Amino acid sequence: MNVIYRKKPRLSFMQIWNMSFGFLGIQFGFALQNANVSRIFESLGAKVDDIPILWVAAPVTGLLIQPIIGHMSDKTWNRLGRRRPYFLTGALLASLALLIMPSSPALWVAAGMLWIMDASINISMEPFRAFVGDMLSPDQRTKGFAMQSFFIGTGAVIASALPWLLTNVFDVATEPAPGKLIPLNVKLAFYIGAAVFFAAVLWTVIRTKEYSPEELDEFEKAEKESSGIAPVSETYKQREPAFLRAGLIWFAAGLLLTYLVYTSGLEKELYIVTGGLTFFGLLQIAAAGLKRIGSGNNGMNAILTDLKNMPATMGQLAIVQFFTWFALFSLWIYTTSAVTSHVFGSSDTTSAAYNKGANWVGVMFAVYNGFAAIVAFLLPVIARATNRRITHAIALVAGGVSLISMNFISSPNMLIIPMLGVGLAWASVLSMPHAILTGSLPQNKMGTYMGIFNFFIVIPQILAASILGSMVRHLFEGDAMKALLTGGVSMLIAACSLVFVKDIDEKR
Repeated sequence: MNVIYRKKPRLSFMQIWNMSFGFLGIQFGFALQNANVSRIFESLGAKVDDIPILWVAAPVTGLLIQPIIGHMSDKTWNRLGRRRPYFLTGALLASLALLIMPSSPALWVAAGMLWIMDASINISMEPFRAFVGDMLSPDQRTKGFAMQSFFIGTGAVIASALPWLLTNVFDVATEPAPGKLIPLNVKLAFYIGAAVFFAAVLWTVIRTKEYSPEELDEFEKAEKESSGIAPVSETYKQREPAFLRAGLIWFAAGLLLTYLVYTSGLEKELYIVTGGLTFFGLLQIAAAGLKRIGSGNNGMNAILTDLKNMPATMGQLAIVQFFTWFALFSLWIYTTSAVTSHVFGSSDTTSAAYNKGANWVGVMFAVYNGFAAIVAFLLPVIARATNRRITHAIALVAGGVSLISMNFISSPNMLIIPMLGVGLAWASVLSMPHAILTGSLPQNKMGTYMGIFNFFIVIPQILAASILGSMVRHLFEGDAMKALLTGGVSMLIAACSLVFVKDIDEKR
């Protein structure tokens, strides 16, 4: 006798709206960070070629936090649910960090607060990605990630423009008061962001009910019946990973590269990359040791095992993500320096010209995020007419060409045009890779794999933080605009890489 399993219900527009609304607050935090932290660092005395190494806290934190939170949320089920406890905890911590960040008295304090802020934001953000896989059927996932893109764009457009709006609408001072380092408009923007972050995430926690693990298991079996394709959790085969051998190889490679950096007198930032390789090797050696003494059943071993056994689609998307996020990181950390020096003609952080240019960068970031929010719901339409891979490739080409074009623009107003192309790329980056990935993941490891997928977002950012400063200092002779050109080329490479990606849901 065949058992008929209950299918995952289709959610209404408002249900998808409510489950995604928290991303409005999360992006408020990220947008304030992206548009203003370089400015805060420079105001506190950082040199332009030192900024990438100060930014490294953000990707390193995501690299460590997201897979841990993903694995923990996969194993959690309590009165609040599976993912919602992490939404709420991260929102509370991130809101506190936003309140403290703009009042940092010294550069080292600001760098430390960036670390804490990013860790807290990641605690909230990672489960939101898995939330779409939990709550939506395969044919609604593209719409779910598009809704997240809409809220990300909407939150970012307001948050990025907040310092500019506070100055031009409410006449808040845009230059530091005597004896102060950070302007009042920047401080107020962070205080408003803290309130919005917590309120938006709280809305999702209150207005959304999660499915239990038993319901999710039944939905996955129903998917098998309706599609004729076995659910991923049944076809997923765990291979026994050789942790010790791989760990020794990574550890030796890390030590060798560290030695080469030291003896060659290369930039100290490269120690982040070589140290990361060494640390990854040590983790695998430790996992092998724990397994040998019978203590292999732990979170670290589980995450490393899942990393080694990741679905083929994730490995293919990893290449796309690498080049995409290298480009985005160059945009975030160098746009302020590039625009203020090239277009506004000042690198003096205390000058009116510099602060006017820095405020304009906030407007530019608001434009690309606003356009991303507008086109977010157009992407599923294009994907239905073509497919998700082609849609994402078109968007990345637009973003790459736009970044390259900024090198040839000298008018502040004209800089708005390439921001439209960046906005199209950003909307797709926030939705299409995750929509493609979700169909290849086992339901009971959705959070873990979404966290592991973040590796391929943060590793290129760490690499960018490690080498871009050296490139700007030596190769580009201090010209930050050339870093944006490098980012544009990187995004075009990402677009070409999509030809090798297979989308499991296309077969379904």
